[in-house]
Amino acid sequence: MQVGKVTHYFDKIGVAVVEVTEGSISVGDTIKIEGHGNSFTQEVTSMQIEHEPIQTARKGDTVGMKVEQPVKEGDLVYKVTE
Repeated sequence: MQVGKVTHYFDKIGVAVVEVTEGSISVGDTIKIEGHGNSFTQEVTSMQIEHEPIQTARKGDTVGMKVEQPVKEGDLVYKVTE
């Protein structure tokens, strides 16, 4: 299920800014990021809104999250369900 999209990427610190467009994302969830010929899966280890750590992001939130690989603006974020 698509839950959001990447709106910005800070390459020096490996953080993606993700706009949550559907549902929610929580720390511990597995997400898949796809776009621009690249795709990878990772666990959400931390998220922040305005530099404050949060556990769950809901539709309408814009969050920063650490990513294991570079991403690009417009990449789509999917929640992986078992």
